[in-house]
Amino acid sequence: MRQVEIRQFIAGQDNYCVLVHDAGSGVTLSIDAPDAATIERELQAAGWKLTHILITHHHGDHTAGNVALKAATGCRIIGPAAESHKIPALDAVVRGGDMVDIGGLKFDVIETPGHTLGHIAYHEPSLKLAFVGDTLFTLGCGRVIEGDYPMMWASLEKLARLPEDTMIYCGHEYTAANARFALTIEPGNAELQVRARQAAKGGAMVPTRLGDELATNPFLRANAAPIRHFLGLEGVPAWKVFGEIRDRKNRA
Repeated sequence: MRQVEIRQFIAGQDNYCVLVHDAGSGVTLSIDAPDAATIERELQAAGWKLTHILITHHHGDHTAGNVALKAATGCRIIGPAAESHKIPALDAVVRGGDMVDIGGLKFDVIETPGHTLGHIAYHEPSLKLAFVGDTLFTLGCGRVIEGDYPMMWASLEKLARLPEDTMIYCGHEYTAANARFALTIEPGNAELQVRARQAAKGGAMVPTRLGDELATNPFLRANAAPIRHFLGLEGVPAWKVFGEIRDRKNRA
């Protein structure tokens, strides 16, 4: 039986970094590389050797550790083909529909543009894990910086179609603020009220179960009748509802 260990920790200012270690094959992956020194400390504490980094997108708070970690460990760095010219020290590129096999861990690559134009996510079906970078957050989603609202909504729809028991690992812990905002969009959602109370207590709420996000995250619920009614947007395309929610969050 495969023995996989996961360590999640804050690296850099407020980024989550995740290490995935497979005892059988000896591989250790870092999902993004916000800060080399922090990652090296976690590796040393665990007694693991970094073998790979999987990059979700080109932003510096996700790639700042690439060069130093490669120099220290000889790790192999894999990232999105569409952003390869912006990501330091890449060894290989992947595109949507590709599968990355690392020591028997098999990640499906999902293109999720919007936050950046080449953003990707990594889904390991057998482990029920998805690493989504800055596309989806607990009770939130990333800012639409390089893409547009139809693009980002399409990316969120892709993630929403994963199995509901998938555990979502994202790039930041913004849950408390996201929960407060979500209640302004769907105040009558009882499940959201419960999660908002949990978030208000502090502490990590990442990873998050996809099914819980589908029930409570307003950015995934652009087709929900209560939200459409509340916003006065019945009968319009879902991406426009999403766009209105994102605009409100930008102003919050």
